[in-house]
Amino acid sequence: MQALDDKYQMLKDNLRQYNSAIVAFSGGIDSSLVAYVAGEVLGKKALAVTSASASLKRADLQLTEKLALDWGISHKVIVTDELSKPEYRQNPTNRCFHCKTSLYTYLDEMAKTEAVEVVLNGTNLDDLGDHRPGLIAAENFEVRSPLVESGFHKKDIRTLAHKLGLQNADKPQAACLSSRFPYGTHITLELLGQVEAAEAVLEDLGFSEYRVRHHNEVARLEIAPQQFSLALEMCAELQRRIQATGYHYVALDLAGFRSGSLNEFARALSTKHSPPRRKRLSI
Repeated sequence: MQALDDKYQMLKDNLRQYNSAIVAFSGGIDSSLVAYVAGEVLGKKALAVTSASASLKRADLQLTEKLALDWGISHKVIVTDELSKPEYRQNPTNRCFHCKTSLYTYLDEMAKTEAVEVVLNGTNLDDLGDHRPGLIAAENFEVRSPLVESGFHKKDIRTLAHKLGLQNADKPQAACLSSRFPYGTHITLELLGQVEAAEAVLEDLGFSEYRVRHHNEVARLEIAPQQFSLALEMCAELQRRIQATGYHYVALDLAGFRSGSLNEFARALSTKHSPPRRKRLSI
């Protein structure tokens, strides 16, 4: 197995090939590692950019601002337009394609305007086997994935983040809030706020890994199985506070927390919503 130090060196060498770079920076550990190392290698020629759209938790937005300040990297906050697109709000199985297309359109234009050489994301090798239509959007805009190119799996990323002292090395995966809705459930600004408020209850009560899956009147809670006893101890408070966010019923998913659980039924449907790839001219 390739040594982590070798992968770290490969990542630095990969980033060093560019004169300047924009990093799509969500505050998750994957894009954080890319942003941090880009700052190490490229200095002020590296710009971390965060989209403060409604599908990003406000806590994660604040985290990106704090991390960029602590690490001394250039940072810009933008607002992308995915919620204005009917094809995004309808929440098809390729919703992520439309979201990432909005993001990469903005970043591509920014790169051209500011003469930045490349746009980078935090995709790693473990992402390649999941249902991720956003990868097609990245391909369409020729966004580079230095973690993939340098051989990083998720475990490598967390280990190196610890070694480098990154504050969010143990931050649980936090997909955008739109991922809490079953495909076909229309997404609105109000519903995103409802889910965010419900998940804030779980965080406040001490849960570490969690999702609130939105099923109309039902909030389906996914939490780590080792914290089921905590949920039972405070079930009355959980129900009261989550109902206060607008849900009528609060249910505990006995399968526990699993990232991307709503993709379990999406793979069979994905061919019905295959995102378009840009046609490239052969020379």
